[in-house]
Amino acid sequence: MWRQLSAGPALPLEWKFSQVFGERTAGEEVQEVDIISAIEFDKTGDHLATGDRGGRVVLFERTDTKEHGGNRRDLERIDYAVSRHPEFRYKTEFQSHEPEFDYLKSLEIEEKINKIRWCQAANGALFLLSTNDKTIKFWKVQEKKVKKISEMNVEPSKSAGNGSIASSSVSPSPKQYLANGGCPDRSYNSLGNDVSFPPGGILSLKLPVVTSFETSLVARCRRIYAHAHDYHINSISNNSDGETFISADDLRINLWNLEISNQSFNIVDVKPSNMEDLTEVITSGRVSSYSLFEELESPGSRSFFTEIIASISDIKFAKDGRYLLSRDYMTLKLWDINMDSGPVATFQVHEYLRPKLCDLYENDSIFDKFECCLSGDGLRVATGSYSNLFRVFGRAAGSTEAATLEASKNPMRRQVQTPSRPSRSLSSSITRVVRRGAESPGVDANGNSFDFTTKLLHLAWHPTENSIACAAANSLYMYYA
Repeated sequence: MWRQLSAGPALPLEWKFSQVFGERTAGEEVQEVDIISAIEFDKTGDHLATGDRGGRVVLFERTDTKEHGGNRRDLERIDYAVSRHPEFRYKTEFQSHEPEFDYLKSLEIEEKINKIRWCQAANGALFLLSTNDKTIKFWKVQEKKVKKISEMNVEPSKSAGNGSIASSSVSPSPKQYLANGGCPDRSYNSLGNDVSFPPGGILSLKLPVVTSFETSLVARCRRIYAHAHDYHINSISNNSDGETFISADDLRINLWNLEISNQSFNIVDVKPSNMEDLTEVITSGRVSSYSLFEELESPGSRSFFTEIIASISDIKFAKDGRYLLSRDYMTLKLWDINMDSGPVATFQVHEYLRPKLCDLYENDSIFDKFECCLSGDGLRVATGSYSNLFRVFGRAAGSTEAATLEASKNPMRRQVQTPSRPSRSLSSSITRVVRRGAESPGVDANGNSFDFTTKLLHLAWHPTENSIACAAANSLYMYYA
């Protein structure tokens, strides 16, 4: 995949609006529980999951491949204009976590979904992991057939309350004594208060008949992995073996087996015997196909603010497992895990905020955790910023692509027309560091002051196509190029 980079930088992409779910009307107030807190594509790109602060998980499924018929591989062999782009529709949702209270520690546990990870699908069912601050859950989502019954000897009005009976037929009969000696004027309530026999009794008993099947999506919690983290869980990552996953909090990383919920193995522990000696914490953990990578804060920072903004908020491995993308508060960094001298490329996300670090600290914005993502071909990287903006950078050598887009139906209205050219640092001869994307200080790409109350923290890149899903408060926006 990465060998394509030697051919030269790819042309900048032109991003277009595709879809929006949960769009707000002008002046509409956003409920706290509806704000999206996690986004994740599955490895095929046919399903998308979001989690929110209310503990709900919402699933979307791709529809454009179904409308054209056949699977995606077959469609790729067909020679037609490539105007098709990923389109999704709502599939189902379920309540993953509820608010809890830890009585031993007198601590409220929020229901907010911190992370979602897709697992291997099997037998037509979807599997995924979701976690809040303390508890990880393993979910199975599949279609179930519900039988529809008819031809019963009960009145339709009386059977409406019975969920298993969809329709019925009643056999009228003249008033007469029943064969079993029953009185025709007496009503029998042998089935309870909801169902009664008609006056005059029933001459013949009609057995229920299955007339049709209805399918409904059912989410069932298969496993609950709890009581293994003393601190807030900041990340989960499933392994390529399809059987194990890791979970990380501020000081420990645990290894789990999907089928065993009452036991885990501690594989990383940075908690000192004396907490006053604590100099570093774990901010994100991720498993790749070849190695386990752990990102730690550097204890040798030059100043108080420098240490805070150097904290890693998210990491993503490239498909080949060799390259790693990390996001700190100010920058995106691309690393080669075979080179420990430094990142191979650095992308400035909002460098003009550096003079405002004191203000950002006062309003707690400096602690915002922005996510990052890579394109499936590895040619581009993306991350979010303030004012509901997100940035897309070309990572090939010589690329000047540094697009600024807004999470709205007109994403290109804040596009930087002439991004700054890449400049090499003094150490570029050793580590090939490239710094790109610097903007004018004090203003955003549109010349306006920045809005710190609207932030784009969560986004995900489609695994096989140039399509990005991003969250702006309670709205899910999707774009393609």
